[in-house]
Amino acid sequence: MILVVGATGDLGSRVTGRLRVQGLPVRCLVRSGTNDAWLRQIGAEAVRGDLTAPASLRAACEGIDTVIATATAIGRRLAGANSLTLGEIDEKGMLSLVEGAETAGVHRFVYLSFTGVEAPIGTPLEHAKLAVEKRLGTSSMQSVIVRSDAFQEVHLGPMGRFDIAGGKAAIIGKGNSKRRWVATEDVAALLCAVALEPAPPALIEFGGPEPLTKNEAVAIAQDLTHHRMKVQRMPRPVARILVRLLKRRNDALASAFGAGLHQDLYEATWDDTPLRQRGIHPKTATDFLREQVNQLPQQM
Repeated sequence: MILVVGATGDLGSRVTGRLRVQGLPVRCLVRSGTNDAWLRQIGAEAVRGDLTAPASLRAACEGIDTVIATATAIGRRLAGANSLTLGEIDEKGMLSLVEGAETAGVHRFVYLSFTGVEAPIGTPLEHAKLAVEKRLGTSSMQSVIVRSDAFQEVHLGPMGRFDIAGGKAAIIGKGNSKRRWVATEDVAALLCAVALEPAPPALIEFGGPEPLTKNEAVAIAQDLTHHRMKVQRMPRPVARILVRLLKRRNDALASAFGAGLHQDLYEATWDDTPLRQRGIHPKTATDFLREQVNQLPQQM
């Protein structure tokens, strides 16, 4: 039995769907008040629990062989939720999940982190991920830390202020560092693969197949739409100040600015090899942008 924590999110739902298509038994931790109809429809077991309730985590882990943890509060926080912080969910809550899994005798724990997390940007999300990675390093479970580059759907879409439909893009820094934005579906495929393979590595760091700078992404979007995009640029020192100022007032926004700064400061030293080794044919960032353009109204 596999427990998916984060199954109602975009990535977690893709993971759950893939596992069920393979006919595997899946249990999903679902917060109270969250609609679990789709999970039940595809044959997944939904159990009520919360990362802030350690007892519910221990109960959810009973009889589980493998945990896949993709849950994060950053999306809810960016959407305006003011109740629980990244420290409470992504750090303290995820650490409680690790403890609960150990207590229940879980064999394998697959944890989603991000590439270059050890770089000293100092965001709340970075702090949380490093704390959980460190704890897993001392765990009695077989731990698999999966560090993914940024998702195409987030950082090359409106959520990441890359708005092709609106003809606008925001770039932190110079925009000249090559990154490997990766499709969410490809990340889901890799998480499922390492949850099932006999002897996965303890650390996997990967991205998409195409090394691309933010400036190059803008140029590609302009070529595809035949329209010039208005680019708003934020200097690196301004982004650093915002990260420091927002840490306590808005941890999610501080982490978002930090992610943009990280992508501008550090070029990808990882590639798509872990995907291709597992038979996954990853989507390029250019193909993702082309799909977005093809969905635009014809009059644009």
